[in-house]
Amino acid sequence: MTDLTGAVWRKSTRSGDNGGACVEVATTLPDVVAVRDSKNTEGPALRFDRSSWQLFTAAVKSAALPGF
Repeated sequence: MTDLTGAVWRKSTRSGDNGGACVEVATTLPDVVAVRDSKNTEGPALRFDRSSWQLFTAAVKSAALPGF
């Protein structure tokens, strides 16, 4: 499992002012993109390889995923 020490987290641009229910993303690590719940920064984080993350975000942006 990739160590997330040194990750620089940022709030997702899609997380509005919704009472703290936000997603944070770290894209500063060399081989992984990490996603976590901003309310539980010490909790688990999802880890994606860069190509999977790029496919996922492209699908979301193109509305290829139902419900997004």
